[in-house]
Amino acid sequence: MYKKTIGGTAIALALASFAAGAQPKPVDIGFIGTLSTPAGYIGEDERDAFMLAVKEGGGKLGGVPVNVRVEDDALKPANAKQIADKMVQGGVRLFTGINFSNVMAAVGPTVLNAGAFYVSLNAGPSNYAGKACNPNYFAVAFQNDSYADTAGMAANELGAKRVVIMAPNYQAGRDAVAGFKRAYKGEIADEIYTKLEQADFSVELARIRSLNPDAIFQFHPGGAGINLTKQFANSGLAGQIKMITPIYSMDDRMLAATGTAGAGFYLSSLWSADLDNPQSKHFVEAFTKAYNRAPTAYAAQAYDTANLMASALKAVDGDIAGRADDFRAALRRADFPSVRGKFKFGPNQHPIQDWYLLHIEAGPDGKLTYKNLKVIARDHTDVHAADCKM
Repeated sequence: MYKKTIGGTAIALALASFAAGAQPKPVDIGFIGTLSTPAGYIGEDERDAFMLAVKEGGGKLGGVPVNVRVEDDALKPANAKQIADKMVQGGVRLFTGINFSNVMAAVGPTVLNAGAFYVSLNAGPSNYAGKACNPNYFAVAFQNDSYADTAGMAANELGAKRVVIMAPNYQAGRDAVAGFKRAYKGEIADEIYTKLEQADFSVELARIRSLNPDAIFQFHPGGAGINLTKQFANSGLAGQIKMITPIYSMDDRMLAATGTAGAGFYLSSLWSADLDNPQSKHFVEAFTKAYNRAPTAYAAQAYDTANLMASALKAVDGDIAGRADDFRAALRRADFPSVRGKFKFGPNQHPIQDWYLLHIEAGPDGKLTYKNLKVIARDHTDVHAADCKM
C-alpha cells in the first residue's frame, strides 16, 4: 500500500510537471522609456497604453505570457544604454518604449547587434529608415520626417507664404526641420534651433516678432512645448501668426496644461480620438475608463505596438530566439487591429498610413478640443525608404 501511494504520487508529480512544462515560458519585454523629467508624462501614457493591452490579454500578448520590464531612462542616453546592456545580458530579446530619438541612437546598436528586436512605439530617426535600416528594427509610430513634411503640406494649404521654423537641436528636431522644408513651398524666414529641455523662449519669440512671418512651424514635445505655448500666447503673437505643429507639440496632456493658449493651433497627426473605426473607439473607452484621462497619440501608438507584438508572439508561440525569422515575418505582416483603422509597413519596416489636419477649437462644452478637418496625406510613407537595402 505504501509503495503504491509513492508510485501514485510520483505519477501525479510527473503529470503536474508535464502540464507545467506545456505552458509557454513568459517572454521578457524590455520597456525603456522616459518616465521622469517634464517629459515624463509621455512615457507614462506610452507605458499605460502598452500595459492596457497586456491587461486585456490577461497578462499575455497573443496568448503568450509576458513579463514587461519597465525602466526609466530619465531622458539620458547613457542611462538608457546601461539599462539596455543589462537587459540584453539578462536574455531579453524584445524591446520597446523609447520616446526620444537621441536615446534611441544610444540603445539601438546594443539591441540590434545582439540579434534582438526593437519595435519602436515613438522614436523614428531617419538613419534607421534609410541606409542603417535593420531587419530587426520596426517603427510602429512613424519616421520623424513624416509628422513634419505633413505639417509642411498643411502650411501650403493654409496659405502660409513665409514661415519661421523652430525645433530643438537633436536628431528628431533636425529630422523635423528637414521634413518640413522638403514639403513646404513658401519662404523660410529663419531656422531657430533650441535646447531639448529649454524653458525660456523669450529670445526666440523676440526674434520671431522682428521677422514677422505668416506662420511658425515648431516641434517641441513635452514640458518645453508647454512653456513655449504659454509664452507664445502671452507675447501677443498668437493673434498675428498661425502656429502649425505636429500633434506631439500639443498633445492632450499639453492642451490641458496650457489652458486656452493652444487655441487656434493647426496640427498634423496620424490619429485622433474621433476616428470612426471599432478599435479606436474601444481603445479610447478602455483607456479613459482605466486611467481616468483621455489618451494621447503617444498612447494610441503604444497600444498598437503591443497589439502588433501580440500578433507576432502568437505566430511563434513566444519562441522569439528559436523562430526569429518567423517572428520577423509576422511583424512585417502587421496582422493586428490598429487604432488607425488601416496599417501596413513599407519596405523599410516603417508605416504607410494616413495623416490628418487637426484644428484646436472650442467644443460644444466650451472646452478646447481637436477638430479633424481632413486627410492631409493619404497612404503616406517616408523618403528614406528608397535608401534601405534589406
